Amino acid sequence: MARGTAETAARPPVHSPPTATELIDGAVVLDGRFRSDLARIVAIDSGSHDAEGVARVADWAAGELRREGFGVEALPTPERDGRRYGPVVVGRRGGTGTARVVLFAHLDTVFPAGTAAERPFRIDGGRARGPGVCDDGAGVAAALAAARVLDAVGYAGFGELAIVFTPDEEVGSPASREILAELVRGADAALCLECARENGDLVGARKGVADVLVTVHGRAAHSGVEPERGVNAAVEAARLVLDLQALSGSVPGLTVNVGRVASGTRANIVPDAAELHLEVRSVGLAELVATLDAIEARAARPFVEGARIDVRRLDVCPPLERGATDALAALARAVGDRLGLDFDVAATGGASDANFVAALGVPTLDGLGPVGGGDHGVDEWLDLESAPERIALLAGLVVAVSEGGPIR
Repeated sequence: MARGTAETAARPPVHSPPTATELIDGAVVLDGRFRSDLARIVAIDSGSHDAEGVARVADWAAGELRREGFGVEALPTPERDGRRYGPVVVGRRGGTGTARVVLFAHLDTVFPAGTAAERPFRIDGGRARGPGVCDDGAGVAAALAAARVLDAVGYAGFGELAIVFTPDEEVGSPASREILAELVRGADAALCLECARENGDLVGARKGVADVLVTVHGRAAHSGVEPERGVNAAVEAARLVLDLQALSGSVPGLTVNVGRVASGTRANIVPDAAELHLEVRSVGLAELVATLDAIEARAARPFVEGARIDVRRLDVCPPLERGATDALAALARAVGDRLGLDFDVAATGGASDANFVAALGVPTLDGLGPVGGGDHGVDEWLDLESAPERIALLAGLVVAVSEGGPIR
C-alpha cells in the first residue's frame, strides 16, 4: 500500500460532541489501561540506534491501534549514514466530519540496551519512573488513551484521526523526517505528544538548531627546522573559536556553542588541519539563517595567510515559531478552562519533531502529553495523577478542532 494512502478504518455515525465532564470521566475510567501501556513501553529497550528494540515497541503499538479499530501501516525507514532505524507506525480512523487531525509521538529513547532491566518501570509516590517514561513513552500511551476516550464517549466528528509513531526523534529524525512530513501535510492540526513541562505548561515555541562542521586546511611543516613553510591550522582554529563564539547573544535568543575542537598529531609538526564542531540555536528562522551565513562569511576570510576553511551544515532544524502555534494554543487554553486546567504555553530551547511539522505550514502545538520531567536522566519521572486530565485535554482538543470551537 502506498505511503499516505493507508486504509482508514470507518467509524459509526457521530454522536453530539462530548462535554468536559464526559471526557474527564472517560479518561479516569481508562486510566488503568494507560498505566499498563506505559509499563509495557518502558519495559522494552528502544534506543534510537537499536532498530530491533524500536521495532518491538512499534509492533506492540501497531497491534494496539488495530485493536482500537484503526487501519494500520508500518512504514520501513531508509538507512542513514549506514545506520538502520525502526519503522514509522501509522494508524488512521475515519469519522463523519471534515477535519484531519494528526497526533504524533516517538518510540525511541536515548538509553542503551540493558537500561530497562537496570531501572525497570516502577511507581513511587504518584510518579512513574523508568527509562523513557516521560520522553516519550507517556506520549505514545497518551495517544492510544485519547483515542479510547473518544471511542468511549461515542465521538467521531473528525474527518480523519491519524496517529503517527516515529523511531528516531532523539537523534534528529534522520530516517523518519520525510515520512512524517508527507503524513502531516495538509492536516488541520498536528498535536505533538512530547510531555508537558514540569509546571504543566504546553509548548508553543522551540528554538531552531543547526549542527555545523568547520574544517581548516593548512600546510604541515617541521616545527623546528622550517616552521615558516607551514600554515598553522590550529592558530586559525583558535581565532575561529573566538570569532564564532562572539556571535552568541548578538541577537536575543541566539546561542552559538563551539563544542569540539581538534587539531594536529604531534607537537613538532605545524598542524595542517583542524576541525570545529559547533551548534547554533535561534528563536527565529531568519536569525538562524543569518548566523549560518555569517559563519560562512568568516570562513571566506582566514586570519592565517594560506589557510582555507570549509563549512558544512550537517543538519538544520527550523524553529517552532509562535505563528504556527498561536491558534491551537488559544483553543487549548479554552478547552483547558472547560476542564478546570490552568496552564501557560511556554517556549523552550530544545527541538522536537514539531519543529519540522510546523515548518510545513501545518497548525501545530507541542507538549500535549502528561506532565513529566528529568528527561534523558536516571531520575526521569511522570506525574501519573496528571495523566487523566491531560488525556482529556488531548481528546478535547481533537473535538474542538473538529467542531471549530471549544468543548462544552
